[in-house]
Amino acid sequence: MAKAPILLALLVCLYLPAWAEEWPAEQWSWGPAVSGPGLKALEDYAFEPRDEESRQGIRTDALLVIRDGQLLYERYAGTTGPQTPHLIWSASKSLLAVVLGVAFGEGRFQLQDPAAQYYPALQRHPRITLADLLHWASGLDWQEDYEYAPLNSSVVAMLYTRGHRDMAAFAAQQATAARAGQVFRYSSGDSNLLAASLRGIVGPERYADYPWHALFEPLGITHAVWERDAAGTFVASSYLYLTARDLARIGLLMQRDGRWRDRQLLPKAWVEFCRTPFAGYRANQDVAVAGGHWWLNRAVDGAPRPWPDAPADTYAALGHWGQALYILPAERLVIVRYGDDRDGSYRHNELLKRVLAVFPEPSPP
Repeated sequence: MAKAPILLALLVCLYLPAWAEEWPAEQWSWGPAVSGPGLKALEDYAFEPRDEESRQGIRTDALLVIRDGQLLYERYAGTTGPQTPHLIWSASKSLLAVVLGVAFGEGRFQLQDPAAQYYPALQRHPRITLADLLHWASGLDWQEDYEYAPLNSSVVAMLYTRGHRDMAAFAAQQATAARAGQVFRYSSGDSNLLAASLRGIVGPERYADYPWHALFEPLGITHAVWERDAAGTFVASSYLYLTARDLARIGLLMQRDGRWRDRQLLPKAWVEFCRTPFAGYRANQDVAVAGGHWWLNRAVDGAPRPWPDAPADTYAALGHWGQALYILPAERLVIVRYGDDRDGSYRHNELLKRVLAVFPEPSPP
């Protein structure tokens, strides 16, 4: 009789991870405190003094490090705090991909469906699929220039001038520059076309609340603000606001392959799609490799990994002026960084290297 409990214990050990799995409730639990020269080196880089008048140098507004569902480090600066929704700029694009993943899991669409099936304004571009939009490979002519070259910028026109009332319609009116699905061309227009397609995917009656019902509420996210244009379409390219802790919940969901507690909120296949390099991507085009509306630390086309001091499986949601959600699956780490970097001095690899020096992967118990 005594053998049965021993056998049961052995089976439990075989099927449970070697570390405790924790999930945040209303608050996050804390892991062991850290200190020492490595932490000082991290803070000296992330929170260096900056001349706010000239806006030169690195300005970090928030930095969080989470392992196994526990906060290991959290620091804020300026007016940002734990309850402050922060503009995440183009990291909004990756959040849209997560929302679409829930709809995919509900069987509402397939990746190779024509986008025009859900957004009729794209009927003049019938070859564009939802997968093409997720890879920023619509083939539409687009100039993703910002404040440094506003006159020829498609995204500035979409967000602030002639396209701002109906951003997806503006993007759909662009001419064809390449065959759909063949060439990567980073485009906020593609992301807003996806946001308009989501309305057709879930139905207009559910659209306005869908990100909350599908994603934010199951994860316990309570401070999300997602702006919409005058046509009622989410500005998925740019205008989602989240607290750093709430963005970390998205990171934990992705780090655990789409599972939130006992619910598979995203299909594992969707998470894998997001972190698989687009076959049409060519090296040296951006700070990282394009996946399914996420950025990957992969070596492609003979070029080295963009963040050489981070593991190859690292991937991220990235936004203008230094917004970042980094996910390091092998290290079981989620890192959130908010900032206001105006001069290009911030380096993803440098922050990741310093974080990993402070928080190396612990040995299994």
